[in-house]
Amino acid sequence: MGLGYAGLVRPPVDDQPQYDQQLPEGYPAEYEADVVLRDGATAHLRPITPADDDLLVAFYARVSEQSKYYRFFAPYPELSDRDVARFTQVDYHDRLALIVTVGHEMIGVGRYERTGRRTAEVAFLIEDAHQGRGLGQLLLEHLAQAARENGIHQFVAEVLPDNRKMITVFTEAGYKVAREFEDGVIMVEFDIAPTDTSFGVMQAREQRSEALSIARLLTPQSVAVIGASRREGTIGNALLRNLRDGGFPGRLYAVNTDTKADEIEGVPAYPTIREVDDTVDLAVVAVKADMVADVVLDCAAKGVRGLVVVSSGFAEIGDEGRKRQRYLVGLARSYGMRVIGPNALGVINTAAGVSLNATLSPLMPSRGRVAFFCQSGALGVPILADMVGRGLGLSSFVSAGNRADVSGNDLMQYWYSDEATEVVLLYLESLGNPRKFSRVSRRLAGRKPVIALKSGRATQGVPVGQLIRRSKLPAATIDSLFRQSGLIGVDTTGELFDVAQLLAHQPLPKGRRVGIVSNSDALTLLALDTMAGCGLDMAGEPRNLSADATAADFEAALTEVFADDRVHSVVVIYTPPVQANGAEVAQVLAAAAAGSDKPVVSTFLASRSVPAELRVQDGEGGAARGSIPSFLNPQYAVGALAKATQYAEWRRRSDSRIPDLPDVDTAGGEDFVAEFLQRHPAGADLDEADRQRLLSFYGIQVLPAFPVLSADEAVARAADLGFEVILKATAEQWRMRPDLADIWRHIHDEDDMRAAWAEMTQTFGVASDPGRAQFVVQKMAPPGVPVVISAIEDVSFGPVVTFGLSGVATDLLGDRSYRMPPLTTRDAAEMVREVRAAPLLYGYRGSDPVDISAIENLLHRVSRLTLDLEEVVRLDLRSVLVSVEGATVLDTRIRIAPNEKPRQDAPARRLT
Repeated sequence: MGLGYAGLVRPPVDDQPQYDQQLPEGYPAEYEADVVLRDGATAHLRPITPADDDLLVAFYARVSEQSKYYRFFAPYPELSDRDVARFTQVDYHDRLALIVTVGHEMIGVGRYERTGRRTAEVAFLIEDAHQGRGLGQLLLEHLAQAARENGIHQFVAEVLPDNRKMITVFTEAGYKVAREFEDGVIMVEFDIAPTDTSFGVMQAREQRSEALSIARLLTPQSVAVIGASRREGTIGNALLRNLRDGGFPGRLYAVNTDTKADEIEGVPAYPTIREVDDTVDLAVVAVKADMVADVVLDCAAKGVRGLVVVSSGFAEIGDEGRKRQRYLVGLARSYGMRVIGPNALGVINTAAGVSLNATLSPLMPSRGRVAFFCQSGALGVPILADMVGRGLGLSSFVSAGNRADVSGNDLMQYWYSDEATEVVLLYLESLGNPRKFSRVSRRLAGRKPVIALKSGRATQGVPVGQLIRRSKLPAATIDSLFRQSGLIGVDTTGELFDVAQLLAHQPLPKGRRVGIVSNSDALTLLALDTMAGCGLDMAGEPRNLSADATAADFEAALTEVFADDRVHSVVVIYTPPVQANGAEVAQVLAAAAAGSDKPVVSTFLASRSVPAELRVQDGEGGAARGSIPSFLNPQYAVGALAKATQYAEWRRRSDSRIPDLPDVDTAGGEDFVAEFLQRHPAGADLDEADRQRLLSFYGIQVLPAFPVLSADEAVARAADLGFEVILKATAEQWRMRPDLADIWRHIHDEDDMRAAWAEMTQTFGVASDPGRAQFVVQKMAPPGVPVVISAIEDVSFGPVVTFGLSGVATDLLGDRSYRMPPLTTRDAAEMVREVRAAPLLYGYRGSDPVDISAIENLLHRVSRLTLDLEEVVRLDLRSVLVSVEGATVLDTRIRIAPNEKPRQDAPARRLT
């Protein structure tokens, strides 16, 4: 969120920043946001303050008379002092105004004023020069989010009939808008609760604007290297040389404050970027860290559209560097610029007409269909070398360094609509915004394969320089997040490129059955072992040829395999006999595979690329689609094929949706939470009655449990329930203990209860103080399998739902599945089936299968509750007994607390 200085009025280009503005009481700093406009430029959005009076007056003076008329329905040439005071002095609750600034100028304002308990009137005014950039839509999103937090559920507005732009803002927002014509004015009203439609509209706008903001960085027509140098071995010299030698066809400039020469390395040179006698789209910055802020101001004055900051000395060096980094990003964004870095390796774009190598690596990969995002600068160089060595063509590459601004999320938005990219690779050291990452990657994976390698999963380590919220969730959450989003997760860089090599050249498998043609029994066995471990199936028997098999032998076997309808994918293993080079075998393999929709992988002459013999030439001599990749051994080939098969299965599951839950009362849940926090401002655990009430708003019924402190109380309560009850110890230290009977079942009468009481109090050693065991009496539920469903509000991931079977063993083994709400029908189904103890639910050893749909229904309801009510920081359905006939919730635990840090993926667009 900008510099992190609440209420900062960003400085004009020639001024130094000032942070001494006194903020009014109640100023909601959480409403501040850096935003991307429709054209890809950035701006800053924040609540107005009384100190903005001059800013407002100057803004209003630039607004046209027509726009003023549309706002006030009458000529209104100037604001009076009273107007200025009223518009800048708000209470941030019943009256809120948000302004958008670029540099030191306000360019738009939106406000709401409460007109009823749950209703507010909303209005906007956008400077004419900035209309059409999506400011009204952004302001509406952020005003609606703030209004919902303040208990407002509906917006109303009055609009003149010919003010079509404002009418469009409302009608295209995705809300259900009601309109009525009265006294020459259109009365508009709509509920502002997020809907699937409104959220979908927001996502589409977000994708377009963020993709454009990245396009401004990757497709410049002119580039300036700031810090360019004549001295070989320096960063500035390397950047300039690589840009020049990479074939960049645009205008290239060298900037160095110490130079008096007219050129550096044959490139026109200037002492400052302001003195360049032409426009500059992209600045590549390689100066000392303490000089970067001045460079940003110079770039802003020049109208530069984006920055690649290679300079180090920022968050990776400690607190001083973190402050410098926050200032850098906030300053750049406030003037409409995105930043890659700092401490970045740089960017590459191989597209025709671009040929941009703004990196420290002299290697310029060939043009291809694979895009790569990498956080590590140190790893970027060997990664590029590996791609070049494999002959794997590249569309674009970004090494983001400290990832202070541009992140993998931004690049995925760009690659979603980039026609040059067919496969996306991600090397991730951290997830700055896991919720947005999940949402954006899932959308992208539905269109293109996304292969991801996440380092630090075991250690939960975060690289120095990357400022993120630290999650407390187990490492398995990352794996679950990847599965939920359709990402192809890999464990090594080698595997990353193996899978990319396959997906860049071959079609997706249509099933799990594999045909093998091989002239090596030993390597065939390796392939079969790997298939068994990866979940792939053999289609018939392997076609094992002799070691000296001829091209004709391969041709006959391959023809048979490709014609077999049972075969979905083909593995070919060829090890040449003495004095054979395999050219003839390659020809028959290429001919047999040509035109087939079955993917083919090979171990051909132990090559780890696309051998020339198996290559289908593209227009530039590279490997086109249909080329057959070769791997060092069959294990790598089959491993890559298994990953592609799993992804293809994920793509084919098109029936997944977020189910409707018509009996959910979200408003009732919100009111309950608000009332609870009024009684417990610091938060607290809910008692039994409150837990039952809250869960009832989401259609979750709990079998009542009644605390008892003596045998007489237990007998009386059991009698009230008509017996057929249980006696249960609910104290945490005794729950689910395999060596202690914490539940006594089938209590039919008073004698049974007294016997149960005596036995259990003696077993637990609490005969003199039975309250320690926290005994409850509860009606018997149908017999079944006990499961646990939980949700936790994580500072990084937001709400996360978990599922597992009850028991100490599954707790110790971590046999849990994880998903981030909202859950689709596929998500819930996979959660139940992927735990290792799942067979117990499906009739293990002759038992009756339980009602799986009842478990999935509970998962959806818990998902919806925790998504709606972020103050529910912990929810546990600690004991759910699932039988053939349904699921009975026996024991719960819920905690409600104020949300100290807002979720990172709220339904209003912002850069994080």
